[in-house]
Amino acid sequence: MKTSFYYMLWALAGAVVLLVLVLFVFRFQPQSVSAQVAAKAELQDAVGEMRVHLASAVEDEKSAVLATTDSDSQSFADKARAETAQVDGLQTALKGRLQTDRERDLLAQFATEFSEFKRVDRDLLDLAVQNTNLKAYALAFGPSAQALDDMDGALTRLVSKTVDSPSPTSRQIMVLAAGADVGVFRIATLLAPHIAEQSDVKMNELEARMKKEDRSVRDELRELGTLLPANPDVAVANARYGTFTQIRSQILELSRANTNVKSLSISLTEKRRVADLCQDTLSALEDSIEGEQIPGEKVEIPR
Repeated sequence: MKTSFYYMLWALAGAVVLLVLVLFVFRFQPQSVSAQVAAKAELQDAVGEMRVHLASAVEDEKSAVLATTDSDSQSFADKARAETAQVDGLQTALKGRLQTDRERDLLAQFATEFSEFKRVDRDLLDLAVQNTNLKAYALAFGPSAQALDDMDGALTRLVSKTVDSPSPTSRQIMVLAAGADVGVFRIATLLAPHIAEQSDVKMNELEARMKKEDRSVRDELRELGTLLPANPDVAVANARYGTFTQIRSQILELSRANTNVKSLSISLTEKRRVADLCQDTLSALEDSIEGEQIPGEKVEIPR
């Protein structure tokens, strides 16, 4: 009887222990799976956010490059830097949370590519906000064009007066005035190609042609001054050509800086390449996290 009683007692105790274990498994295992699923979703969301911020940084950078004012360029450049900082923060937050070696390797690969992205971005945005080519165009089609119009007006009046009051030197005066007028407009037509040019060699060629025309214009204006030493129109033509020459020097200096041309070139080549690499690596990381198998997780099979 005692043996039977102890046997039943031990059986009852074993049943209680087994029940407790079963309850423990059913009580806590689902919670563990849910926690793992939630953590996995958070990782996917973080990588997705990185991709969105990265794309936004690229768009803001392009807007900074294409903006037509310094204030707009600066505003978009600041936004691009802010988006890049968001990616940096999310990248730091991911470290230590990834579950597999492949995911950690992909994040390390992204870190290397993203460092290159930031370097290119820094150089590009520093150039974009200067807008030297746009400023050169503004001078070429603004103050420079006005100086040319004033000079042309003075030489046109001079020729008109010469026709009305002919003299032995009338023909020579008209030839010199026309030569100076044509020469200065030839210089003006070379400014726009210079501003748009990316090659230093071709810029040198354009400037050599400008210098040649400049010598001719100066010689013709000097001869006009000799023939008509007190003529007010000749004085105006000389003064306005001097103004044009000063503005032209500013235009060539801005054009040589070439910040708009350089930033656009970087945006379309280096920046696009490194941005694509970053996005591809993040896409691979996203797929790797998505493919993680969690024991007990329900997987929906698509129809």
